[in-house]
Amino acid sequence: MPAIQLTIAERKVHRAEAHHLDPVVMIGNDGLTPAVRKEADHALDAHGLIKVRVHGDDRAAREALYLQLADELNAAPIQHIGKLFVLWRPKPKKEKPEADEDRKRGPRDFKVVKNSSRGGQRPEVKRVTVLGNERLTSGGKVKRAKPKLKSVKKLQG
Repeated sequence: MPAIQLTIAERKVHRAEAHHLDPVVMIGNDGLTPAVRKEADHALDAHGLIKVRVHGDDRAAREALYLQLADELNAAPIQHIGKLFVLWRPKPKKEKPEADEDRKRGPRDFKVVKNSSRGGQRPEVKRVTVLGNERLTSGGKVKRAKPKLKSVKKLQG
């Protein structure tokens, strides 16, 4: 029995989400090899919801593969139609590296459009790269940020 038990409504939602998916794992004539298990595990970690195609004609063997794969990967079996399986497992949370307070913002690219003083000419389009310590004015000029001034009262006290 797989570790994840879903209600009928949850299974229905996952079936609808999986409708447009293409199979990401293929099980050949060798059956459920360690390489197939590993690929299916990586696909579940990356996508959460996957389709698996089986190249075999024996329906009972496919049903056994379906339940065995779901059980070994701790995934919920969503659907088994013909030679396609749909499996779901919640995606693991990605650990974000801690933000370094000393780091500043990286460069950003902007497109500056200046309209011509004459009405019939095309506007002038310029690409500008603004660094982390700079800002872009409404006129399209790049201004460097002023350093923060320390309070005189703090320095004396």
